[in-house]
Amino acid sequence: MELYKTVRKQAEAVQVIDKSRFIAHVCPVESREEADAFLAEIREKYKDATHNVPAMVIGDKSQIQWASDDGEPQGTSGAPMVQMMVKEGLTNLIVVVTRYFGGIKLGTGGLVRAYTSSAKLGLEAAGVCSVREMAELTVKIDYPYLAKIQNMASEQLDLEEADREGEENLPNFRIANIQYTDKIEMKIQTFSGSLTNVELLFQNITSGKAEVISQKTVREKV
Repeated sequence: MELYKTVRKQAEAVQVIDKSRFIAHVCPVESREEADAFLAEIREKYKDATHNVPAMVIGDKSQIQWASDDGEPQGTSGAPMVQMMVKEGLTNLIVVVTRYFGGIKLGTGGLVRAYTSSAKLGLEAAGVCSVREMAELTVKIDYPYLAKIQNMASEQLDLEEADREGEENLPNFRIANIQYTDKIEMKIQTFSGSLTNVELLFQNITSGKAEVISQKTVREKV
């Protein structure tokens, strides 16, 4: 199940507009504290800049939306970047656009365009992606069943393909990790909607001998 869209990684992008240099810094974050720490880092690194304009959207439902114009005319820089990110359905990220003034004033409309276009370049560099929720099982099985389970995992529909086709009820699964001890201990990941079918599949393969040690929900970027 897709939860929200965000960026894949931290990135930067640069453009020059009428001699002013704009540097967009983008970072995925999970909390306001992470965002504030990133902002402090950028402000320290570029403390000689004319402006360091931040904009952040945080929370599965975009609960936190905050921006500052950092000395630019009110409403011309930070707020438009937040509005752009919300319109694009993005959350859990911060964008800080650093500006080195080049001597030519851009005007209100020009500033809005400069900051939002810089932010978009930064987002492109960071890579927009979806975050989805998966179920993860830790299962113990006897060695004789390993090969069959590995073969079935490789034969299932690709997780992304199944998601696109709305086939989450199929027993699609992948093996995320295997540990070899007295038994085989493996981490299995699947769609939440496929969890019951995957558990049933393992019990059928092992004649009821598969032992589910733990179950949790994990998130991944795709």
